[in-house]
Amino acid sequence: MHTGTKTEPSVNRLLSSLSSAEYERLLPHLHRVSLRLGDVIADATDRLSVAYFPTTAIVSLVCGMQDGATAEIALIGNDGILGTSLFLGGGRTTNSAIVGLAGEAYRMDAQVLRDEFARYAAFQRILLRYTGTLMAQISLTAACNCTHTLEKRFCRWLLLARDRATSDELLMTQEFIARLLGGRRETVTVAAGRLQDAGLIRYSRGRITIVDRIGLEKAVCECYWALTAECNRTFVQDGVERRLPAFEVVSRSHTSRAAG
Repeated sequence: MHTGTKTEPSVNRLLSSLSSAEYERLLPHLHRVSLRLGDVIADATDRLSVAYFPTTAIVSLVCGMQDGATAEIALIGNDGILGTSLFLGGGRTTNSAIVGLAGEAYRMDAQVLRDEFARYAAFQRILLRYTGTLMAQISLTAACNCTHTLEKRFCRWLLLARDRATSDELLMTQEFIARLLGGRRETVTVAAGRLQDAGLIRYSRGRITIVDRIGLEKAVCECYWALTAECNRTFVQDGVERRLPAFEVVSRSHTSRAAG
């Protein structure tokens, strides 16, 4: 849940992985912005003028079809950057970027990003590492959407979002979730009801609270674990893990019924 608390750029793992000198060099070019749930940051084919480094916000890359159907193909949180096309020689988006969880991000001018990418090897290296991870996420999400039930995909999304959020409570409607997962609202309602009946989540008036993370991890498909491992590998350099908190790959007792 977005509480309005101001965050530092270092909350973003890409920025935190830089040396102190590199980080300080970028600071004057980073501008904090608040993103609201459902905000469309970019439409497909838009030319980007800025990049975003999320801290507490989560942005979904959404693919839309001519018949109005949509599906999320990737999720960007404090592990990444929105705007990889800017330093890959493009500049236009191929999918819509929609805020899936309200919060904060840091904005950087597109030309500054390109200049820093071209000038400094360490910044270039971490951005390219992340780009590879993003491509892997897109591939895994596409496979997951084709092979796993909406309920398992729902579990995957909840866990990925929670790993990048600041609270067990996520503010979003079932209609918005259906848009991300490529399903009908009625199907999402059934899936959410099953998870709630199982004591894994609590849903009420656009608020979803994870109450049993262990149970949710047991219910999720293997794609969650593959995506989490891939993301954590982004921040390993020369076989040495940076001093950054890895995303959770084991349960935390404060979200487990067993701990109660």
